[in-house]
Amino acid sequence: MIDVPREGGSVAVEFSGDGPLVLCVPGMGETRASFRHLLPALAAAGYRAAAMDLRGHGDSSTDFPSYHDDAAASDVLAVIDALGGAPATVVGNSMGAAAGVIAAAQRPEAVERLVLIGPFVRDHGSAAARLLMRLMLARPWGPSVWAKYYRSLFGEQVPVDHAEHTDASLASLKRPGRWRAFQQTARTSHAPAEAALPRVAAPTLVVMGDQDRDFPDPAAEARWVADALPGRVAMIAGAGHYPMGEQPSVVLDAVLPFLAESVTRG
Repeated sequence: MIDVPREGGSVAVEFSGDGPLVLCVPGMGETRASFRHLLPALAAAGYRAAAMDLRGHGDSSTDFPSYHDDAAASDVLAVIDALGGAPATVVGNSMGAAAGVIAAAQRPEAVERLVLIGPFVRDHGSAAARLLMRLMLARPWGPSVWAKYYRSLFGEQVPVDHAEHTDASLASLKRPGRWRAFQQTARTSHAPAEAALPRVAAPTLVVMGDQDRDFPDPAAEARWVADALPGRVAMIAGAGHYPMGEQPSVVLDAVLPFLAESVTRG
């Protein structure tokens, strides 16, 4: 693991393998371990497989002035530069997908492909609903509310290490400073990512679990994102919000052929 210095702190990154860089970016409340099954497979397939922690998550530091999508996108680009990996493929889950979209729009020479998994690239629900969510995540009840909701986001098929992973993810939020950072992250608006979509030229694969309860209609949301870029869709049957951690082999079956294609920008 290395720490990539940023203004206000540093972000943690692990990597292995040699070849074109594939940088994996987790979502809010998760850590780079959500890609624990993808990284060795990507490295074995001939890629330099990397995963980073968001600000205030995992082993990244917790004193940043901002935890929003734009800040995460700047971290994505900083990690690509630190690893000398441009142009890279960015694999982003949830909020990590929003960061990937913004990064690709800002520096198309640095991001040649996008894989967006369960992507939050626009705001959903009313302002009142988002305010309610923030109140629900306040202490003292916030950690319990999140734990219950987080565990509900997985689909019907999970690997043998699923319980160990979810326990570790929730435990990581109990480390000093991390719940405050998580609350700040939860206030993120994804409007900047939506605004960036028309400027993305990178070929894009949208991966969505058909049981992703973060979206009223996961298939429709996946199609909306793909049409906005444009891109293509891979629906994962029986998967929730974290397909790469639930059904990694199925996700790899969709991702590896996409990575092997020659790049044709839109």
